[in-house]
Amino acid sequence: MSTMNHKGYEAIVEYDENAGIFHGEVVNLRDVITFQGRSVAELKQAFAESVEDYIAFCKERGEEPEKPFSGQFVVRTDPSLHKAVSGAARRAGVSLNKWVTATLEKAVRG
Repeated sequence: MSTMNHKGYEAIVEYDENAGIFHGEVVNLRDVITFQGRSVAELKQAFAESVEDYIAFCKERGEEPEKPFSGQFVVRTDPSLHKAVSGAARRAGVSLNKWVTATLEKAVRG
């Protein structure tokens, strides 16, 4: 699996060996944008065209296209976990936001 970027939109790409085709999907939106191609060049073009088509479609409908994730999200958790995480952040001498961000980065980067 590989990633691609166009105008801030990030896509994951996979190769289907049986069909002999690459297919991708934008992953940093709630809206669904997919594309495919038989070569890397065709895939890149299809990705760019799909993003541009999405933006144009939204404009035609008088809607703002969804922007790639803002970096903010709400997490609901058990109050006891909230207390434990807040305590861990205080012991580390950082804000709760910085502690959670660092912990999430470690989890996704290994």
